[in-house]
Amino acid sequence: MSAGALRIPRSTSGRGQVHAVAACYFVASFAALGLPPYLTEILPGLGDRDARWAGVLYVVPTVFGGIAAPMWGRLADRYGRKRLLLRAQLGLAVAFLLAGWADSLATFTVALVLQGVLGGTFAASNGYLGAALEGPALSKALTLMQGSARAALVFAPIVVGALSGWLSPHRQYALLAVLPLTAALLLAALPEPAPAARTTSQTATADHTPPVMSLKALYALEFAFVFSTVISFPYLIALVDDRLPGTSPTLSGVLFALPHLCYLVAALAVHSRFRSRPKTGIVLGFVLIALGLAGHGVVDSLPALIAVRLLLGAGLTLGLVCLQVLAADCAQGRAPGGLFGSLEFFSKAGAVAAGLAAAAGSVRFGPAAPVLTGAAAAAVTAVATLLPSMTPRWSR
Repeated sequence: MSAGALRIPRSTSGRGQVHAVAACYFVASFAALGLPPYLTEILPGLGDRDARWAGVLYVVPTVFGGIAAPMWGRLADRYGRKRLLLRAQLGLAVAFLLAGWADSLATFTVALVLQGVLGGTFAASNGYLGAALEGPALSKALTLMQGSARAALVFAPIVVGALSGWLSPHRQYALLAVLPLTAALLLAALPEPAPAARTTSQTATADHTPPVMSLKALYALEFAFVFSTVISFPYLIALVDDRLPGTSPTLSGVLFALPHLCYLVAALAVHSRFRSRPKTGIVLGFVLIALGLAGHGVVDSLPALIAVRLLLGAGLTLGLVCLQVLAADCAQGRAPGGLFGSLEFFSKAGAVAAGLAAAAGSVRFGPAAPVLTGAAAAAVTAVATLLPSMTPRWSR
């Protein structure tokens, strides 16, 4: 029997299971995404009076999460996706509890390292879904997962800020540890995804259908996409203040959230339109990202800034959705834990590289440097994606 004949599809998971996994990821992400913006308030109480380590500690969970993700993905393929997804949620809870009760900078740093090493809920959730779904159903589920991430990114900092009136952001780490614990309890009720049998004709068709892009190309696109979009995050508020002096913090927050709100509104519609032509969508997404980020560097009015934020949001939505379609395509015939763990590694690497580039560019050239760097990276990637070298020359 050939290796290809051993490939089997995943059974169709109920819509309720998909929504449950996405909801649990949203719940567990609150502390991970909502508290880092408040590191400048947390660190003085731990001995770092001027919060000089805020920038470094901001990326510590990302760095260690990226390093650990491939390992956890392979272990999930070996020992069970549900088991490793539960492990990720419980690992986050342990890390948050330690961070919330840390009384020194060293202990707090260890907690953030553990958050990265023991967490990995996004890759674990995708691995679970990848073991239960395939094709358009999987890409739609991954699109929903990205929606959970965007929603947490929008709402978590707001909730943390609202709670700060009666509980410091530092101690909120311990309070919010209850969220991944709750998610673990909910996930415990879900079944372990089991493969289903495939007919001979289905196997033959799948074995001779090449992927839209090679796995290496998918990893490269993931890195480039995260780099070109995340690089604009750290210094956006400073850029808004530079372009529009006197802008209120509330309006700055709304401007920051606009691209992510675009995704929440339009992602499923974009998925329906581009699921059969993801390469076109990813190229168009990078073009819109390049134009939107370049526009950030020249705008001088609120309507213009809103327009370029929406343009960036359109590119962000197209890029994220089509990356999920490409990932679902590459997942066919592969162990999903290892694939999504490796994909998470390149995503984290792109975020770390973006943070370093944003810091260096902003210090040397001002707050517009990060968005212009991101625009250049997106434009180069759009051109490179059109080259024949991005088309796979081998089968899965």
